[in-house]
Amino acid sequence: MSDYQRPLRLAMVGGGKDAFIGAVHRHAAALDGRYQLVAGALSSTPERSKASGAALGLPAERSYGTWEELLASEKGREDGAEVISIVTPNHMHFPVALAAVQAGFHVICDKPLVHTLAQAHELQAAAEQTQSVFAVTYNYSGYPLVRQAREMVRGGQLGTVRKVIAEYHQGWLAAGSEGKQADWRTDPARSGPAGALGDIGTHAEQLISFVTGLEMAAVAADLTHFVAGRALDDDASMLLRFEGGAKGILTVSQIEIGRENDLRLSVFGTKGSLSWRQEDPNMLVYDQLDAPRQLLTRGGPGLGAAATAATRLPAGHPEAFIEAFANIYSDVADDIWARQRGENIETLYPTLQDGVQGVAFVEKVLESAGMDGMWAKF
Repeated sequence: MSDYQRPLRLAMVGGGKDAFIGAVHRHAAALDGRYQLVAGALSSTPERSKASGAALGLPAERSYGTWEELLASEKGREDGAEVISIVTPNHMHFPVALAAVQAGFHVICDKPLVHTLAQAHELQAAAEQTQSVFAVTYNYSGYPLVRQAREMVRGGQLGTVRKVIAEYHQGWLAAGSEGKQADWRTDPARSGPAGALGDIGTHAEQLISFVTGLEMAAVAADLTHFVAGRALDDDASMLLRFEGGAKGILTVSQIEIGRENDLRLSVFGTKGSLSWRQEDPNMLVYDQLDAPRQLLTRGGPGLGAAATAATRLPAGHPEAFIEAFANIYSDVADDIWARQRGENIETLYPTLQDGVQGVAFVEKVLESAGMDGMWAKF
């Protein structure tokens, strides 16, 4: 990581009372001391927004009723926010992010990026014009052993990749009456055109891309909404073809009773394979052709530079979800500080391009599903 500088001033849009992911973002931003939360527009109504700001100890004058007020006021302050963290439901990502980058802020946005590929490209053009740093919080790429897997695959230790299997299993939407967090995720107006596909399928897609570097060439998809009356998919199965000939399987579901947050990735090459599971994130299984199995552990021996840099505690002291989020936040801070010094550094955080790629992935999956599973080419 880069030399430490003063904490970056952070403002948050969304993430107020009862918002699970907002608290995660705040803990992650604070973990390494690289950010100071200075302002917020934390809820969809001015009353709730100001109440949430007060509960977090924000000054009254910087606890805004709307995100528009936040951007306008913080832009005009000498000590104004430099980074905007967007943790709203999906339908607000585009207007807030676009206005933020147009005003010259750096942005950290939750996933999926936006509803449509046209929005994604407009946002990308705006960020390029203002040179804003823009991250999308595909947080699983922040896990140390995911970064170890990336280093091993891209370093050729598995040989040529032949097959990739990504699975993301949840059961919390099995009944159809799950409350506030489910309401917006199953509402096309707020969630966008995809349900489980957008909510967790984009995580699996980004994990494949991050670890392997493979580019998808085509997808054949089957989407289902099992819960009666649900407008968006809650279960999806996909076959993948990659440039260069590798094949893949990607399955996601939010109706599998008994499954909690079961994300898994397996990569199979000509010389070996790797397997990682999010619910057991401090272990990476490495199998080589005609050799004994190896179990790599977070903080343990034999790890590369990327995994080591993303690790805070000695082996045997578990690190997981919030620490992975914190790695994304810290990587972004390092990049911003480097740019302030006029330097370019190599970073591993998911960028705006990863977000655009996720939106393109969703659109192609929906295209294939609309053709009864026929192959849709990228």
